[in-house]
Amino acid sequence: MSLAGAGVSPGAGHGPAYILTASVPEPPEDSAHTGDADAEKERALAALHQVAGELESRADRLEADPDAPGREGADILRAQALMAADPGLAVGVEALVDEGVAAPRAIFSAFAKYRAALAGAGGYLGERVADLDDVRDRAIALLTGHPLPGLPSEPAPPAEPGGAPRPYVLIARDLAPADTALLSRAVVAAFVTEKGGPTSHTAILARAMGVPAVVGCAGATAIPPGTTVLVDGTSGEVRPDPTGEELARVAGAARARRAAVERAGEAGRTRDGHPVPLLANIGGPGDLDAALHHGAEGVGLYRTEFLFLGRRQAPPAEEQERAYRAALAAFPGRTVVARTLDAGADKPLAFLPPPAEEPNPALGERGLRLLRRFGDVLDVQLGALARAAASETAELQVMAPMVATAEEAAWFAEACRARGLPRAGVMIEVPAAALRAASLAAEVDFLSIGTNDLAQYAFAADRELGTLGDLQDPWQPALLDLVHLTAAGASGAGRPCGVCGEAAADPALACVLVGLGVTSLSMGAAALPAVRAGLGEHTLDQCRRAAEAARAAMTPAQARTAARAELPALTALGL
Repeated sequence: MSLAGAGVSPGAGHGPAYILTASVPEPPEDSAHTGDADAEKERALAALHQVAGELESRADRLEADPDAPGREGADILRAQALMAADPGLAVGVEALVDEGVAAPRAIFSAFAKYRAALAGAGGYLGERVADLDDVRDRAIALLTGHPLPGLPSEPAPPAEPGGAPRPYVLIARDLAPADTALLSRAVVAAFVTEKGGPTSHTAILARAMGVPAVVGCAGATAIPPGTTVLVDGTSGEVRPDPTGEELARVAGAARARRAAVERAGEAGRTRDGHPVPLLANIGGPGDLDAALHHGAEGVGLYRTEFLFLGRRQAPPAEEQERAYRAALAAFPGRTVVARTLDAGADKPLAFLPPPAEEPNPALGERGLRLLRRFGDVLDVQLGALARAAASETAELQVMAPMVATAEEAAWFAEACRARGLPRAGVMIEVPAAALRAASLAAEVDFLSIGTNDLAQYAFAADRELGTLGDLQDPWQPALLDLVHLTAAGASGAGRPCGVCGEAAADPALACVLVGLGVTSLSMGAAALPAVRAGLGEHTLDQCRRAAEAARAAMTPAQARTAARAELPALTALGL
């Protein structure tokens, strides 16, 4: 009997089930120390310090491993390390120990206050409760000697004597990023979790690794350990005990996919030769090796906020310039699109005054809105980008996030040109911008659609809230309408229009986006080969028919089914 969840990383994988169900128990409420408060405080803080150090070390290992999920995984782990090292947390723990509470319970109770604040905030911060729990449990396990849930470090034994080792299908209620990020495709064939949504860290890391994943799959941990499980990260189907015929079909699709990837070469194009540049989303220089390894034709989204977040002072111009030059040097003669600082809302900056009270930060001062108020921050960033571009042959394009009007687009374009940056664009993340795309395109040189935020604002559905996952589905026909409207507006103004949201990483949806008029696609590096293969097996006319069929549907599921019916090679490739 099959189980169903949300497919969040495309492809199919199979192997023996490895069930992760253990947890670190809550310390008793009446836990008290022996009376030496100073020694107990030192013990508690030493555990937190060790957890922070281990997380930082794992982040360093990720950045050094070209087969690991690079910057995305490292950023997640470093954010957890900051949680463990937070001075306010240490003060809370010490105060509880002074009241007689034992170190493990003091850590549990101190984290509880932070946990309640995050859960109450909802949205992106609410989704980080699981990360906080993982940091807490690691510290408590160190203090109590309780083992943390173990993950497989080696593939499963071969099914047949003398055969090749088999990767596991890792099944859990939820997965901690500190463990997930260090797994490799040689060890894990697929992820399945009972919790989480499309923006959970399990989903993010699975996509970065190129491993099929299904989240929100109720009942998955009841699968008996060792049972062979087939996971379809596209449809969300999880099938225990698949038939030999089903496994043979998956193996055949994998062989066909590898052959198609090899035939497709480096340049993205449809079967009839229509060019579609396939670019990489990167979060810093640490992601460049993976982008090059997977054949990126350039960078479609350079998230520059990694330089700014978590700092007491703005990064100096020289540091920014070095980071920007690294990306430009990696792609000589190619396009590199840098997004200016996207901060505010759930990503506050410590070196800027806090905004006035914002009842709904997602609708407040973020992106370009924030940079217009603090023009010196933008001016330094644009200057660093211009100096970096002057010394490299890559074509630097600069775009602003959270742009809603043509006036904002014109203001940003003028700011770029004043700094000697000739190619300025804007992200389309707000429905108002999509509706007036032609007007915005007339003021800038290109448009780039961020499907994640565009869905959030179009459906009034927080992109980080798993319970609203159906409204965040990039196959929503209304979202496809907005993409089509944007691409048509850009085309009418003679401007290119790319997509740099997660939608581009789905091979079927990539074909649909091209059929809607999108001119380039940018995605996590690991998704590039599959998207290249899917496009290369279909003509532009097939992509257009798939787009029309998807827009005519009533639901995301119907849109996906209708589009795939027009893209028959995807099934043969197992995409």
